[in-house]
Amino acid sequence: MKAAKWNDYSVIATGDGYKLERWGDVVLLRPDPQVIWPASLDMEHYPALAAKYVRRGGGGSWEKLKKFPDEWTVSYRDLKFKVKPMGFKHTGLFPEQAVNWDVMDKLIRNAGRKISVLNLFAYTGGATVACAAAGAQVCHVDAAKNMVERAGENLRLSGLENAQVRFIVDDCKKFVQREIRRGRRYDAVIMDPPSYGRGPNGEMWKLESELFPLVKLCMDVLSDDPLFFLINSYTTGLQPQVLENILRLNFGSRGRAEAYEVGLETEEGIVLPCGCSGIWTAESR
Repeated sequence: MKAAKWNDYSVIATGDGYKLERWGDVVLLRPDPQVIWPASLDMEHYPALAAKYVRRGGGGSWEKLKKFPDEWTVSYRDLKFKVKPMGFKHTGLFPEQAVNWDVMDKLIRNAGRKISVLNLFAYTGGATVACAAAGAQVCHVDAAKNMVERAGENLRLSGLENAQVRFIVDDCKKFVQREIRRGRRYDAVIMDPPSYGRGPNGEMWKLESELFPLVKLCMDVLSDDPLFFLINSYTTGLQPQVLENILRLNFGSRGRAEAYEVGLETEEGIVLPCGCSGIWTAESR
């Protein structure tokens, strides 16, 4: 599935391990390991280029080429998000996830009832904002306090300051365990787990060994009438079928499980792959 409905974002060109992107009025050049083909234009000398991320050893940093705001806002439909050049080449938003925002929006609006959503590894809240805009109650959980704070800003930017959203800074697994003990249930679960990571108290996370047990654990936090379960992955080498298998093994014959690559349609007329997603829904969409 490809995100092709953006107005405030586009991939201008790709090649030689980089992608040239327009974020509103700001053009950035960032590395992308999926881009193994030659560039169609000289991206480093693109006239509007404002900054590029330069790799240095095991890390890197941003090199500013033109004057632009430290942070600014981009929109997708009626949703608004704050972006800025951050560490590890990120901007605080993954625009390819718009395809999943649209899917969840439709499921929630068509449910005919109030839907409660648990968003794990929720980062700066793209999915949280999308689900809240669709009318859902959302519990947003991430171990990074600054990312949770940014999610709150995005919610307010989108005019959803009165939406029913709880923001939690915590280790996702421990939080789910506590919710189960408290008897709290959700109609939908979203998770966007990292390949590797640490919780606020040094808890180790490795996707290959932790993902299936976490999905299995989350089955006990679902309501008796669940709507959907969405898993995102950016782990190199992990195929969409793996996510579909995990969902099928946990849900059995109930509902429908499917998985797909997620990508961005570029101005060059190609699709840039950006990870994969797997979704279980209670009924065929």
